[in-house]
Amino acid sequence: MRLRKPTLASVLLTLAVGMSASLQAQPRPESGEVFGPAPRNADGRVVLGGATPAEKGVWTPRFSIFDPVAPVDVVPFKPWAKALYDERQLHELEPHARCKASGGSRQFLTPYGVEFVEITALQKLYIFDIGGPHTYRVVYMDGRSHPANPEPSNYGHSVGWWEGDTLVVDSVGFNEDFWFGRRGLPHTEQLHIIERFNRYNSDRIDYTITVDDPGAYTAPYTGGFNLGWQEDQELFEYVCQQANYAAELMVGQESDKVDRSSPIVP
Repeated sequence: MRLRKPTLASVLLTLAVGMSASLQAQPRPESGEVFGPAPRNADGRVVLGGATPAEKGVWTPRFSIFDPVAPVDVVPFKPWAKALYDERQLHELEPHARCKASGGSRQFLTPYGVEFVEITALQKLYIFDIGGPHTYRVVYMDGRSHPANPEPSNYGHSVGWWEGDTLVVDSVGFNEDFWFGRRGLPHTEQLHIIERFNRYNSDRIDYTITVDDPGAYTAPYTGGFNLGWQEDQELFEYVCQQANYAAELMVGQESDKVDRSSPIVP
């Protein structure tokens, strides 16, 4: 039995997730897609990898990198946060493209993909970035609570559990040194997110993120996208050069003037 000690904030945010999920009828299937069932382990639970250890693969976003994680018109910005978001649309100086690890949904918004590795004996789940900073995130699956005063970091402190076939990850303890979405939605150190990973067939994960940050927003909100399975892919060597500012890709006075023909897409 999982023993958790949720805070009041966690309970309220979990309720917000449930209400948001109930409004989103079904996972976001793509038009005409026909896939097999999700693979399961010996206990009958869905796994986030191949059907056997020999079957390799990674997850990549089925989502436009030019879109925010949640539609801007439903994001309850505080005035300063909206002003910062608008400014980021002009300069696009994103930390992730400069070799900085990025927590939240930004970890999954890379063309190189991510890999989930759950080690049940350690009661931990690892999420490996493949491109960009080439780092990894630890999700504790042993029933622990968040520390009272976690040291702020790019990935924060994550605890997870399974609700049926859905992996739920609750994270706090973030610093402000990254963008948690590719389009630059702001956040503060008060950021608290709950992510849900529902692998509803062999080739898709429905990813949902609920954001609660009273420093930047007036209320919690929910967004998300699909991840697609890339069979026969696995982690590869990747060098992230911190001195590479990718000026031709990232820097411009207006978004429509930025040259996006560069292959540098971390």
